[in-house]
Amino acid sequence: MTVIDTAPLGGATASAPTLVHLSGDIDIFSTAQLRQRLLNTLDYSTNLLILNLSQVTFCGDGGLAVLIGAQNRARARGITLALTGVPPRVARLLHITGLDRRFLVVV
Repeated sequence: MTVIDTAPLGGATASAPTLVHLSGDIDIFSTAQLRQRLLNTLDYSTNLLILNLSQVTFCGDGGLAVLIGAQNRARARGITLALTGVPPRVARLLHITGLDRRFLVVV
């Protein structure tokens, strides 16, 4: 898993979303790093944090746990966490687990 970039940094306006691009596998080997990066991102995120998953090739149960944890922490800070570019395999996983009803998905 790679965090390609995060934007906006620092002096962002509250109306502009914070966008994080993820790529590769979100698995047991990458979840700790992803968790930390998302927690750090929440420190400077605007009111809307969007995770772009269009380049994610795999998401395991640990990856789902990280997404749920990030969403919980975001909500506690008044931040909406949304997903975009959800690949079909990940969309199917979200649907099977019922998490498609939990996450805001933007097109």
